[in-house]
Amino acid sequence: MNSTTDEELENRGKMWALQQQFDHPSMDEEAGQLRSSHPNEEFSNFQLLLLAFQSLGVVYGDLGTSPLYVFYNTFPEGIKYDEDVIGALSVIIYSLTLIPLLKYVFIVSRANDNGQGGTFALYSLLCRQAQVKTIPNQDHSDEQLTTYSRSLFHEHSFAAKTKKWFERQSLGKNALLFLVLIGSCMVIGDGILTPAISVLSAVEGIKLDHPQISNDVAVVLAVAILVFFFSVQRCGTDAVSWLFAPIVLLWFMLIGGIGVFNLWKYGPKALKAFSPVYLYRYFKRGRKDAWNSLGGIMLCITGTEALFADLSHFPVPAIQLAFTVVVFPSLLLAYCGQAAYLMIHMDHVNNAFYRSIPDSIYWPVLIIAICAAIVASQATISATFTLIKQALAVDCFPRVKIVHTSKKFQHQVYIPDINWILMILCIIVTAGFRNQSEIGNASGTAVVIVMLVTTFLMTFVMILTWRCHWTLVLVFTVLSLIVEGTYFSAVLFKVYQGGWVPLAIAFGFFMVMYGWHYGKMKRYEFEMHSRISLAWILGLGPSLGLVRVPGVGLVYSELASGVPNIFTHFITNLPAIHSVLIFVCVKYLPVHTVPEAERFLVRRIGPKDFHMFRCVVRYGYKDLHKRDDEFENRLFESIFLLARLDSLMDGGSDSDASSINPDQNEQCSGGSNTLEYDGNELYSIVDATISSLESTMPISSSPLPAKNTNLTSNQVEVDEMEFLKSCRDAGVSHILGNTVVVARSDSRWYKKIAIDYMYAFLRKLCRSSSVVLNIPHESLLNVGQIIHV
Repeated sequence: MNSTTDEELENRGKMWALQQQFDHPSMDEEAGQLRSSHPNEEFSNFQLLLLAFQSLGVVYGDLGTSPLYVFYNTFPEGIKYDEDVIGALSVIIYSLTLIPLLKYVFIVSRANDNGQGGTFALYSLLCRQAQVKTIPNQDHSDEQLTTYSRSLFHEHSFAAKTKKWFERQSLGKNALLFLVLIGSCMVIGDGILTPAISVLSAVEGIKLDHPQISNDVAVVLAVAILVFFFSVQRCGTDAVSWLFAPIVLLWFMLIGGIGVFNLWKYGPKALKAFSPVYLYRYFKRGRKDAWNSLGGIMLCITGTEALFADLSHFPVPAIQLAFTVVVFPSLLLAYCGQAAYLMIHMDHVNNAFYRSIPDSIYWPVLIIAICAAIVASQATISATFTLIKQALAVDCFPRVKIVHTSKKFQHQVYIPDINWILMILCIIVTAGFRNQSEIGNASGTAVVIVMLVTTFLMTFVMILTWRCHWTLVLVFTVLSLIVEGTYFSAVLFKVYQGGWVPLAIAFGFFMVMYGWHYGKMKRYEFEMHSRISLAWILGLGPSLGLVRVPGVGLVYSELASGVPNIFTHFITNLPAIHSVLIFVCVKYLPVHTVPEAERFLVRRIGPKDFHMFRCVVRYGYKDLHKRDDEFENRLFESIFLLARLDSLMDGGSDSDASSINPDQNEQCSGGSNTLEYDGNELYSIVDATISSLESTMPISSSPLPAKNTNLTSNQVEVDEMEFLKSCRDAGVSHILGNTVVVARSDSRWYKKIAIDYMYAFLRKLCRSSSVVLNIPHESLLNVGQIIHV
């Protein structure tokens, strides 16, 4: 054993301290800098007013068109007593107050994931607080992300006990995923029903002025508008979004003004509905009929679920300001005005909205109503596209093409396959039902189920994320379940009258989502259990038992640690392997976005002369893997930077790397040579450190590999950098596993159906991994493998 002088030990200590400075404190400091560079935005009063104005067109279009069809669906068989109108109006007033205003605008909207809303945003919040993901591809390094925002629990708190229960119970994890998927599928169903009922209700107003027009003509006109509407989706909303807010604002002003006119003309008797006494009388007198009418009254709050799903477009204060100042008062006035009209004209409940309009403004209101219906449809379709994109990020939907329609706004996406599926289903619903009533029953069923799912998810968010006292959680949950459970019990009676439609649509999408997720989960479990030990790789030596040919091999895998089984399958069938191997794992995390500076996590596998690296590329559910050369350039830049840092660590010695415990070395975080690539700023830090070291301390004389025994650390760096660059110039090959998943012969029947038929069918329909990862076809190597799960 070579003797080590005190000076060498001191130098090694300094180099080790420098290494620790790069690995841990500098990353924490950099994360702190990133946090300070992304503060909560503060808006001036003028900016807040402008954002509130813009939110009208994107967020509240669906909620604003409800007065077109609520009273007709509430009394489809006609009105018997004028007090029934006041009672129904009272239910509408308190429904708007309790659910959109109190629950969603002031409570649920605060449960956003850095501005992102919807069921998957709530799911991501829970996944960060507890290990509830069914595909556990997270590790401790992910928790250091700027956008992760995870806090610690008190050991004996109610939140800690809930967290432990979730993490121990696989049933709880699956139940949580079921809730998220059911809510998401119902939102998709609402994205089909909302354009149908909104456009059809607006178009049917033509029959009031032209009674000779048959219902078939109105349906054909509605279908034509829907075809045009879905056909222009590929252009994106950015080009015409500046029209949305003025149209919807004008619409709210019109319906509010018409409501005031009807109250002035027919008397303010309808305002008695603000007293809860009339709500009680309504149910006492009507009993079963009043109970059944809740299915129609439920439509007054449709669009509330889209309000939360479209939350990413605007800050919460702007959403709250727009609703309390414009939307809520306008809707109350509109419904009160219609009620005042219907108390005098009880036989005009069909097309009550258009009949209550003054004749002089009939046609302008009709045109604006059609435009508002199109805007409302756009909001739900955009929410559906966003939801599908989020589902892709958590492996809950087959790979489909996603197109960004705006260079300025990342959230504006277009999914061609989903767009045409929605169009076909929407046309079928419109042409099949041919009237508002049954479509309204279907829409109400979808909305109330989404709200129930949101209530359950919010309960866990309040416990695990907000750390609310259990009494507050109980009050919120019980009150929400009383109101929404009452509506749910009413819409159950409407299932045979059209309410089965969203259930059938949701069931179809649920089978697709969960079937795909189940196949991905079983494939991930197989890869985790069959991954290769690093000790086996080290035992092969630097040549890996093969001929190392010039070039770089990028081996793609879903594993963030360990060597994938597909690699051994590859080297057992080919006699040669590339001189440089990089295991690339592209994974999505339960965060809305991963900052560019924190996207790449790189480390070395084994000693230097193995020339093996691991690169974990992390995305959030809002991020997009773009088709450009920047990805490959950033990957190699991070590898080069890691090589430069390694040359500073103990003179480039391999002894530390070879002595690392193989189990520890398989982790993406921890260990001495892990790097989060942070762009040019870290390059300047490294250059300054090298200059400082050259002037203030000698280079360590610790032993190097045989071929480098006479080189200084700078020479080692130059040699490895030149070697890496020469291998890159020789060519880059992308090695991708083309894995076929097959159920074992002794598997249960439902597993065989899910794997051998459903997952296999979806895998044939969806886009290939090489297309999703933007891998050039000319440098792609597909390695086939059949696995039995």
